[in-house]
Amino acid sequence: MQAAFVQDLTPLGSLGLSALVAVLPLATVLVLLGAVRMRAHHAALIGLLVALVVGVAAYGMPVVQAVSGALQGAAFGLWPIMWIVVNALWIYRLTVRTGHFDVLRRSFGRISDDPRIQALIIAFCFGALMEALAGFGAPVAISAVMLVAVGFHPVKAAVVALVANTAPVAFGAMGTPVVTLAQVTGLPLQEVSSIVGRQTPLLALVVPLLLVIIVDGKRGLKDTWLPALVCGVAFGLVQFLASNYVSPQLADIGAALAGAAALVALPQTRRPVPEAVRIGTGGTATAEAPPEDARGDVVKAYLPYLLIIVIFSIAVLPPVKRLLDKATWKFHWPGLNVAAPNGKPVSGNTFSLPFLNTGGTLVLLAGVITAALLAVKAGDTAQEWLATVKELRFAILTVTGVLALAYVMNLSGQTSTIGTFIAAAGAGLAFLSPVLGWFGVAVSGSDTSANALFGALQVTAAHQTGLPADLLAAANSSGGVLGKMVSPQNLTIACVAANLPGEEGKLLRKVLPWSIGLLLAMCLIVWGQSTAALSWMLP
Repeated sequence: MQAAFVQDLTPLGSLGLSALVAVLPLATVLVLLGAVRMRAHHAALIGLLVALVVGVAAYGMPVVQAVSGALQGAAFGLWPIMWIVVNALWIYRLTVRTGHFDVLRRSFGRISDDPRIQALIIAFCFGALMEALAGFGAPVAISAVMLVAVGFHPVKAAVVALVANTAPVAFGAMGTPVVTLAQVTGLPLQEVSSIVGRQTPLLALVVPLLLVIIVDGKRGLKDTWLPALVCGVAFGLVQFLASNYVSPQLADIGAALAGAAALVALPQTRRPVPEAVRIGTGGTATAEAPPEDARGDVVKAYLPYLLIIVIFSIAVLPPVKRLLDKATWKFHWPGLNVAAPNGKPVSGNTFSLPFLNTGGTLVLLAGVITAALLAVKAGDTAQEWLATVKELRFAILTVTGVLALAYVMNLSGQTSTIGTFIAAAGAGLAFLSPVLGWFGVAVSGSDTSANALFGALQVTAAHQTGLPADLLAAANSSGGVLGKMVSPQNLTIACVAANLPGEEGKLLRKVLPWSIGLLLAMCLIVWGQSTAALSWMLP
């Protein structure tokens, strides 16, 4: 068996210098995207090369193990992440082919013809529902596609979808991030869930207001602040109640439905919008009201998304989940034998392939049923799936490259070096702990992965500094949700969904200020909760 590679978190002798070198791969990707404006798949591959060089030259990781780790990351990028995205966009293509997406677009238009309200309904509420059920890029992909379909300019649709995908992320994929956080830290799930549920609902109050600003600037805030606030309050309140007193797995489902219901019930939602607003926000000018659609056609238009909700809801039932989990292949990844600094093997040595209990397979099932009910021929269905893969070929290359980079950074010890450096902030750790989660999600694209990476580290640092361990663990997840909009793979998914090939750098420049601004607010909230000022908020 291959000799174990033991991670050294200070390979250059100094933690600060080691952290400075360790951050080079991610910094390379962000600079190439945002400043150089390089195409995302090229930036990802160059970043991967930098990660390999740093891992081998600075951290002493054997070349074979570094390359093997990169291949494992690429495999994870294909399955489950791109497996979900491909099938989600495939369903969209099926509905476009049959004309039912036009029906869905008109249906949303009848709820409100105001683009600012449509952004709240589609990106914030419906996107949160998709996050609750699927996660892993599907909410951004589906929301961006739907926003373009109702008339949004592609860039604005992508930015709105990315910024909206924040407040629900910590409880996404049926609570997977907080469940993972509880597992890696050893803290009770309800304890972690309760504190996260007293942080992210505050984002829910702000994000809808930001969305109407993004769509229509100051006029958007002046005209639609009440619907945005009502939507955010309903969402945040239910997320708080569910995460604290019901179940973290149901927090986002309840919150998304509550936010949508509050919007629909508000009279201001159905006010006619002036044509100047629609045109000024990038919407499509319409000279006449859209035609009425038959009730059956409307039902068929909503059918794919109803199927997704039903199938995912059934899949999380304990007996069904246990049955689906049996079709999972877990094995030791060839060429890897990595140990943490304490000598214990890291979890990354093994790889898990869930064939049935994964979002992509469940969405595929929904797509097959959709095709049958919409009477799409088998040949046409397969043709659309292959066309979807072809359309996503550069996105697939980008996501696999970024995940390969993330795995090399994780397995070589680069990510832990950065985390340990931030965790050494002492009394300032309460302010910086969300930054650690943000960084983890920016690298991996997943709040679950960031919690697995840094959750235990936050608890250890809390014990060293005398800060509440559950607060810092929760801050890791709450801060992490704000890194999702700048994650390279999420940027690529948004570009593909909105038909903006190669525009990842442009999107990064537009969403980065929102990400940093919201992160600063979360840092202040967590710092306040660690002091007498806001400690009353904690359970």
